[in-house]
Amino acid sequence: MDEKVKGRVQEPKERVKNFNEVELGFNDEEALKEASRCLQCPNPRCVQGCPVNIMIPHFIKAIKEHDLKKAYEIITESSSLPAVCGRVCPQEKQCEKMCIKGFKGDAISIGSLERYVADVAIKNNYNSEKSITKNGKKVAIIGSGPAGLTCAGDLAKAGFDVTIYEILHKAGGVLTYGIPEFRLPKKIVEKEVESLEKLGVNILTDVPVGNAITLLQLQKEYDAVFVGSGAGLPKFMGIEGEDANGVFSANEILTRINLMGAYKSDSKTPIKKAKKAYIIGGGNVAMDAVRSLKRLGIETHLMYRRGLDELPARKMEVEHAKEEGIIFDLLTNPKRILTNENNDVIGMEVVDMELKEPGEDGRRSVVEKPESIHNVECDMVVMALGTSPNHGAIKDSSIELTERGLIKTEEEKTKTSLNNVYAGGDAVTGAATVILAMEAGKKAAKEIIESFA
Repeated sequence: MDEKVKGRVQEPKERVKNFNEVELGFNDEEALKEASRCLQCPNPRCVQGCPVNIMIPHFIKAIKEHDLKKAYEIITESSSLPAVCGRVCPQEKQCEKMCIKGFKGDAISIGSLERYVADVAIKNNYNSEKSITKNGKKVAIIGSGPAGLTCAGDLAKAGFDVTIYEILHKAGGVLTYGIPEFRLPKKIVEKEVESLEKLGVNILTDVPVGNAITLLQLQKEYDAVFVGSGAGLPKFMGIEGEDANGVFSANEILTRINLMGAYKSDSKTPIKKAKKAYIIGGGNVAMDAVRSLKRLGIETHLMYRRGLDELPARKMEVEHAKEEGIIFDLLTNPKRILTNENNDVIGMEVVDMELKEPGEDGRRSVVEKPESIHNVECDMVVMALGTSPNHGAIKDSSIELTERGLIKTEEEKTKTSLNNVYAGGDAVTGAATVILAMEAGKKAAKEIIESFA
């Protein structure tokens, strides 16, 4: 059997004590061995599976030829954030899912090879950019998450003067505040941001668009505006007790840990150490939150109303969580949060759930088993139920929204109802993946470029 090369990882008993990266990446020998498995298909399905259409066989061939600078140049023709994508993109559902080798065995580890090339590029200060001819046009970008950064990179390469407006004190959006250090080191995000600044992208932090400056003002000052403000407004269940002390959104927990260093011993904003925490949800954010709290020495439970097979989180993250001792309370759902006289969390009233037959969308519905209601003890509850856009950046504008409250764009495009204003990423689709936000940023850049051609 032609098996894929397995990357090295931190041992579970060690990694739960630190926030260092779990996946250690390929060394030169491992990368070359894995690259040698690629069939170099004449009609590469993997490229079709990549939202930003990286020429995957070409960069893998360059690895085989020991030309890593060329491999990096090939990747960065399509992607502005290769070190990020190599780590957090769900390749198993995209490029690797389409790999022809995966139909009878192990698909090529495309994500790991992309990460390898990107890390070598960072270490050796590769510069893949050619000279840029300015075109005299200015574009403002709201938000420095994956959509905004990608749009900025493509526009800068095309000769536009680009300014990013970021509400927080660090650039990166969800890459900085949402994804834990053990999955995506912040120094990697900083390096990717620096590469854009070298292209001439100007990043202004601590600027809340909508208050410090309005969308209308940006629209007047710039030739085009891209709104990539993401979806940072957490959702709750609407059950009794959610206002108690000890109830958090996953967003708050992850932001305090990732952006504000709450896990560090000298943190000015530490997270009060709980004895037992329940994280409600089953997606990647839930997995990030539960694994982060485990590293703070808390007994952590993941509560999800469906079963293991229905967990929407990446399979690799679920496996890592199991290895790290996360307790999975599946087919269970909270009904109310129990509190004491001081409104502190002391537990939850929960109910067992039962899976039914799949619906039209192929997903199995769940129903409560009323006779199964019981209580569990805990002193922290974290809601990881998804997010919705916070439209503070576009307030007081006449930009059109959908029935779901998302920014409305023209069909199959990123153009909004406002003249020369484009939008993409989670603000348009609702919470999704990093690579899909990047795809939207890339698409918007193409539309803006074409509008001035």
